[in-house]
Amino acid sequence: MLTDYSKIKQEYESLNLQNVIDYEKFCMISIVWHSTKIEGCSLTETDTKVLLENDITAAGKPLKDHLMIKDHFASFGFIKEQAKQKRKLSIDFIREIGVMVMKNTGDNTNTVLGDFDTSRGDLRLVQVYVDKKYFPDYKKVPGLLEQLCTSVNERLDGAKELEVLNLSADIHYNFVNIHPFGDGNGRTARLLMNYVQLYHGEPLIKIFTEDRTAYINALNETEEKEDLAVFRGFIKKQHIKFLKAEIEKFNKLEIGFGLMF
Repeated sequence: MLTDYSKIKQEYESLNLQNVIDYEKFCMISIVWHSTKIEGCSLTETDTKVLLENDITAAGKPLKDHLMIKDHFASFGFIKEQAKQKRKLSIDFIREIGVMVMKNTGDNTNTVLGDFDTSRGDLRLVQVYVDKKYFPDYKKVPGLLEQLCTSVNERLDGAKELEVLNLSADIHYNFVNIHPFGDGNGRTARLLMNYVQLYHGEPLIKIFTEDRTAYINALNETEEKEDLAVFRGFIKKQHIKFLKAEIEKFNKLEIGFGLMF
């Protein structure tokens, strides 16, 4: 896996895609679409491109789905700028990302312990159960986030190639299992994963919506086996799939375009 990854990554980097006009923007748009589609967004990838490039909504599609897309894309731009500044991870930083992810779709939840609002980046004050899984007690969330930030920051500088990819996978897995917010945890986890990539100037990671079941299975299997190698392996496969797809698209362009009459 390591040899394959290094070889494919070198081939990808040799294409100098960063010099292609708006390449990173279109890459981000595609990643945003896949990320929101995993969460049930009804827009197509074309709808997403038209919305983000021309501010034109898709007929008959829910307003909330359009807002989810726009918030996610704005969040991506935010972490890109923060990565340039080499900002270290903190609970405040995570909450800032959470605010942007849920800016226009978040809401307030009333509990016996008080209110929390996902659009303000508030940490949850309730127990969360999804499918067959209970997430950590809300009282443990601040401490777990602090531990996560400390661990990531200790590994953030000096990491090389596969170490960077492993760190990206680790922050994603651990964050989504802390599940600190009332909503938007998956999107935020995938943004944090790509924050590590951006911090190191590495290619972005896309989790393909068609692999959603394998994605969930990898998260569950990692927990069951208590082995991060499972999720790291899934992320490597997704990353290789993305790099290969980009290389293939570029090579098709290199074949040339012929006029048709």
